[in-house]
Amino acid sequence: MKQILLGIFAVLLAWSMGSAHADELVLGGGDVVKISVFGNPDLAVETRVSESGFITMPLVGQVAVAGLSSAAAEAKIASMLERGNFVKKPQVNLLITALTSQQVSVLGQVKKAGRYAIDGRRSVLDMLALAGGIDTNGGDIVTVVRTRNGKVMKDALDTAEVMRTADMAGNFDLQGGDVIFVERAPRFYIYGEVQRPGMLRLERQMTVLQGLSAGGGLTARGTERGLRVKRRDASGKMQIISVKGDDLLQPDDVVYVKESLF
Repeated sequence: MKQILLGIFAVLLAWSMGSAHADELVLGGGDVVKISVFGNPDLAVETRVSESGFITMPLVGQVAVAGLSSAAAEAKIASMLERGNFVKKPQVNLLITALTSQQVSVLGQVKKAGRYAIDGRRSVLDMLALAGGIDTNGGDIVTVVRTRNGKVMKDALDTAEVMRTADMAGNFDLQGGDVIFVERAPRFYIYGEVQRPGMLRLERQMTVLQGLSAGGGLTARGTERGLRVKRRDASGKMQIISVKGDDLLQPDDVVYVKESLF
C-alpha cells in the first residue's frame, strides 16, 4: 500500500510542479542570465550575476539585479536603456540559463539526494518529487530546516497524512538554503521461533501479531504464549515486558518468540 501511495504522490507532484511561474524567480550571485533587446542584436549578452549582485550590460554598465525577479530585472534594464537615450521603448527579455543562488538540499532516504534549484515557487513535496520521491527505506515524516530573518526553524511534514487527507497546510514554500531530510523508517527486531528473524520495518499502529506476520509467522516449534519485548524506557534503560498479540509495537522494540514446550 505504501508503494502505491508513493507512486500516486510522485505523479501528482510532477503534475503540480508545472504550475510554477518563471517570473517568481529571484536572482542572486552565481546565476547565469541571457539578455536580449528586441531589434538590437548588439545588446545581447549572456553573463553571470556577480557575488555582489551585479551584471554588466552594454551601454548602461553595471546593473544591480540581486533580489529581483526576471520581470523586475527586465523592467530595470529597459528603464536604464531608455533613460540613457540608447533605445526607444526597449523590449528586454531576460532568461535564466543557470540558477545556482536559490537551491534546496534534499538529503536522506530519497532516490536522488542532492541540491535542487528553486525554479519558481516550490513546496516541500515539489522538491521531494524532484529528488525522485522517498525511497523504500524512507519514513513518512520529513524534517525541514529553514533560516528566516536569522532564526533557524525546524518543521516536520507527515507525507502519509497529506496523501490521506489532502491537507496541504504544512506543505509550505521553500527558499534557497533550506534543507529537507528524510529519515529511515522506524524499525523493530524479531528473533526466536519465527520464519524470518531480523530487522523489519515498523508500520503505523503495528501490533505484535502483525509483527509476527511480517516475520513470516511462527515456526513449527513457535508459540504466541509468553511473548516478550525488550524496550528502552525514557531514561534509556532496557526493560523486558510481557506483551499480547494486540499490543502496539514501538520503534526499536526487540520481540522474542519462545519455543513451545508441548
